[in-house]
Amino acid sequence: MGFLNNILMTIKKVMLVFGTRPEAIKMAPLVKELEKYPNKYKVIVVVTAQHREMLDQVLSIFNIKPDYDLDLMKKGQDLYDVTSRVLLGMREVLSKNSPDIVLVHGDTTTSTAAALSAFYEQIPVGHVEAGLRTYNIYSPWPEEANRQLTSRLATYHFAPTELSKDNLLKEGISNDKIFVTGNTVIDALNMVVNKFKNDIELEEKIITNLSKAGFCNVRGERKIVLITGHRRENFGNGFINICEAIKELSVKYPNVDFIYPMHLNPNVRNAIRKVFGNINNIFGNLFFIEPLEYLSFVYLMEKSSIILTDSGGIQEEAPSLGKPVLVMRDTTERPEAIEAGTVKLVGTNVKQIVNEVSMLLDDEEYYKNISKAINPYGDGFACSRILKRL
Repeated sequence: MGFLNNILMTIKKVMLVFGTRPEAIKMAPLVKELEKYPNKYKVIVVVTAQHREMLDQVLSIFNIKPDYDLDLMKKGQDLYDVTSRVLLGMREVLSKNSPDIVLVHGDTTTSTAAALSAFYEQIPVGHVEAGLRTYNIYSPWPEEANRQLTSRLATYHFAPTELSKDNLLKEGISNDKIFVTGNTVIDALNMVVNKFKNDIELEEKIITNLSKAGFCNVRGERKIVLITGHRRENFGNGFINICEAIKELSVKYPNVDFIYPMHLNPNVRNAIRKVFGNINNIFGNLFFIEPLEYLSFVYLMEKSSIILTDSGGIQEEAPSLGKPVLVMRDTTERPEAIEAGTVKLVGTNVKQIVNEVSMLLDDEEYYKNISKAINPYGDGFACSRILKRL
């Protein structure tokens, strides 16, 4: 009996909290890694469903069944709603489970509110993907403020790069609480790429799904420019400019396919409709499709020539696939990729977006230099490094 008690005492309760698709992608490999060691960890997965449908797709791909689902997604919700619902939902979950540590990820409202909830219960917080900074709390908004707030609440900081660690050290965080691990998104990316590269039936299923979604050039017969956009700071004129640039490029390059899986946020879709009308792919080489589940999206990234995005995660993923990334933002908390040459900031200026895409399409040497740059964000073993620290 004493032996059994000793075993139970050594098992640590690790609670992982996430709510959006990007968080789920980056936390999923960590969940799977922890689950390999049931004699060491009791894994408790909590999802807030800040993104509902897109979150569920990722959970399905990685075969993760949450222990708790706060299901807080409501039509028309704002940051006040999300923050308060996470806080109230986490109160009961934390009191029921008393975890040894709560792991949160990155820069979402879910992460910050969950970290605050754990702080109220005096439970240590581990911040995965810690230390990214622009030092402009309104860009990206609200993500930059979320990151800084979460750092003040966290006990352990899992920084993806040395630069992220340096940011934390400058903010007075103790060196022995910061661990450079690489980014877990590379772990997730490798898992997914291996899935479809080693399974012909799965690849055919992905191709069929993309065809049904409205895009037929899924085997890469023509060059593909993949476009994504969702950042709040681009709502309004920013997205109008992005759409105008895409429109100009689709006319300039009739032999290149431009594919835009549209984010569900009405601010994004309203801008697309304002520029393109009824979105019926009237340009022939411009495809507006519904959001893709992660497996199909990674497949499309792998087949693309260029990625035009305002996403943070794609800045980290695409270089591992050898894809140049043009970031439609004025600032980035991921300067390592810019220094490495895999990513370039183009903002939301129509002329600049058109010029940079044109250079990549027209200048083979320029394209080759960017696509062969080394990814600074990791080697696919971030999760195992985090477990060593736990």
